[in-house]
Amino acid sequence: MSKVKAAIIGTGNIGTDLMIKLMRNSDLLELAAFVGIDPASDGLKRAEKLGVPVTAEGIDGLRQMPGYGDIAVVFDATSAKAHARHSELLTADGKRVVDLTPAAIGPYVVPTVNISTHLDAANVNMVTCGGQATIPIVAAVSRVAPVRYAEIVASISSRSAGPGTRANIDEFTETTSRAICEVGGAEEGKAIIILNPAEPPLVMRDTVYCLAQTDDAEAIRASVEDMVESVRAYVPGYRLKQEVQFERIGPNAAAGLPGGPAEGGLKVSVFLEVEGAGHYLPKYAGNLDIMTSAALATGEQIARTKEKAAQ
Repeated sequence: MSKVKAAIIGTGNIGTDLMIKLMRNSDLLELAAFVGIDPASDGLKRAEKLGVPVTAEGIDGLRQMPGYGDIAVVFDATSAKAHARHSELLTADGKRVVDLTPAAIGPYVVPTVNISTHLDAANVNMVTCGGQATIPIVAAVSRVAPVRYAEIVASISSRSAGPGTRANIDEFTETTSRAICEVGGAEEGKAIIILNPAEPPLVMRDTVYCLAQTDDAEAIRASVEDMVESVRAYVPGYRLKQEVQFERIGPNAAAGLPGGPAEGGLKVSVFLEVEGAGHYLPKYAGNLDIMTSAALATGEQIARTKEKAAQ
């Protein structure tokens, strides 16, 4: 089977890590262009050494490249502001866009949860690193029982939080909170991010709390463990830090909790750890690794669908 041609816009840490993942791991995608705006960037230099066609003239340079017409999937790892123009041009050119920025022009996608729903979308958004790590767990609980409230806390090394992350903290919390409900299935959601200054740097850690209307702890435990294995298929460093924890909440206690079900239920606590693969980014930067891994998994599923349609 011939590979589907892809391009990556953005030659920073995320774009470069995605480039290396795609070239090493993908049997479905072929990197046909690596696009930036800084000719001196490390990412562009690495791409040139690897024999990838490059341009430092941004999306305008991409659209003028000889092989542009053959490119079917474009990953955007730039910024929300830049993505608005990129998306308009790329979708008009018939390209499928995988958005790793906070722009959220297209629907939120978490590969293990809802990729099949949005395979025809012109633009799909990868939510946030915290969303990719925690929304699968909320979805795992909500497929067993109604989740009245879900709260996630994402703790990442301050070293892995670049200027873009720091400038978009509000967008992170708002986008993740919405996706907890829209994708994860919770009635109400809340997201918190912590930049941990510890030295040596710690890997990404995430805590997920859900208030579920059920007493069937074993069904939830099995669903969560099954979901963790599904995520590990494309993020090998994704794992439970300890066993899933349960606390039975009676009606009186539930009355004082956000979204607390009137008849009580279970408070579910899930503790996760995400270690990066170390392709380009340090292994402690699991927050960035899970974004590039999820984006690649999404792009591959789009490519797989295109190949089936062409047969």
